[in-house]
Amino acid sequence: MAARTLFFLLRRYNVLTYDVRIWGIRKRNSKSAPYQLRWVVGGKEHPQAFQSYELADGRRAELKSAIRKGEQFDIETGLPASELRQLNSPTWYEHACEYVVMKWPKISAKHRASIAEALSNVTPVLVSAPKKSAPDATVLRTALREWAFQLTQDAGGEFAARKDVDDPPEEIEAALAWIAKHSIKVADLADSEQTRRAVRALSLKLNGKPAADNTFRRKRTVLSNALRYAVERDRLTVNPLTRIDWDPPETDDEVDFRYVPDPDQVRALLDAVRAQGPRGEHLHAFFGCLYYAAMRPSEVAALTKRDCKLPASGWGELILAGSRPEVGAGWTDDGKSYEVRGLKRRARRTTRPVPIPPALVQLLRRHLDEYGTAPDGRLFRAVRGGRVRSTEYTEVWQGARRKALPADEAETPLADVPYSLRHAGVSLWIKAGVDPVEVARRAGHSIAVLWKFYAKLLRGQQHRANRLIDDALNGPPDKAE
Repeated sequence: MAARTLFFLLRRYNVLTYDVRIWGIRKRNSKSAPYQLRWVVGGKEHPQAFQSYELADGRRAELKSAIRKGEQFDIETGLPASELRQLNSPTWYEHACEYVVMKWPKISAKHRASIAEALSNVTPVLVSAPKKSAPDATVLRTALREWAFQLTQDAGGEFAARKDVDDPPEEIEAALAWIAKHSIKVADLADSEQTRRAVRALSLKLNGKPAADNTFRRKRTVLSNALRYAVERDRLTVNPLTRIDWDPPETDDEVDFRYVPDPDQVRALLDAVRAQGPRGEHLHAFFGCLYYAAMRPSEVAALTKRDCKLPASGWGELILAGSRPEVGAGWTDDGKSYEVRGLKRRARRTTRPVPIPPALVQLLRRHLDEYGTAPDGRLFRAVRGGRVRSTEYTEVWQGARRKALPADEAETPLADVPYSLRHAGVSLWIKAGVDPVEVARRAGHSIAVLWKFYAKLLRGQQHRANRLIDDALNGPPDKAE
């Protein structure tokens, strides 16, 4: 805290000017530093003594170089702006903590967790100490993610780092003290090698394997925004990421369709879900929404009766209006393990109508008849009425896999997570020949994301499109009326 106060006091009294004159080197009657360099900034003289003429002349050359580069000088200290920036620069750790405090109040809980995750990847490598002196990597990561970069409200109702409000365990406190001591200065990131170390850390998983492309890009965006904030605060002159030539490790983000269940396997899995007892029966339609409407689990968790148009026969429609993503109690303002928010990558009040086939219409009608709704209208709820937790529905799903799949297939990644049903639903629509634009709209994707994850299937559909065009080109000419 004292270092941060000193930083702001220094910044407060910095007055910069181009009015700089450098005088010649003179010799003084001094045994320890007989050579003196003097220069005047904004009318204020600044002397500096040196042991040898060569040292004094070197310093004079540095100051003249700053003038040639068009730098301003600080009247109070006499330093060029670049040197002043280095002197006043907080550490990267201090800056990252300040950045989190600035961002926290206006962003979603999921975004808060994402920022903390990215900064926890970067901060341990931006240090000046030898690696062998560092705390245990897991302890340091926990200390950063859950204590330094996670905020809570203090006694006055203001957001502050959890480390400053609660008493961290001894090993956490020691890890934070180590990173505070050894973190490099923000100004040091002007060195491209330091920035490369940060980017390299983001491109790898904790096990050292390449991170998925979308994961790397999400974390890189966090780093870039934190560096832009450093430019805003005059801690850097430019965002150093813009000068880094870096391509992330190649990864394949496409869905592995060998492990996406086909319609027969999906039906068997859904039947096995229902056979899991009372919770399986309650979640039968939950999993049906993942497949037949290709919904995200967070969207199904937020589904209410008023969102459903369920005719007695034929197709129905769901008007999706929100989601309840799980994120952890430490990232929300109300301490709940989820947040109530709009649809992913959509304005908060945007809705997404999704037509649903008769099979899902009947599933939902039966669910409403048997279980009704929660007091707020939600169709699916935990035993005690809250949001259905991922641990709960994943346990039911794993039981269904063991029951529905042959032993050899159960040992593979086939339908290994409930989200596989969403992949299966989107894949079915593409194979059925639905326009990719409509597939993307129903799934809540952009076209770019759809191509990124389902490129193999979409390329296959081009052959069907080509045949249709051939038929139109080679068919009988239209007759004039």
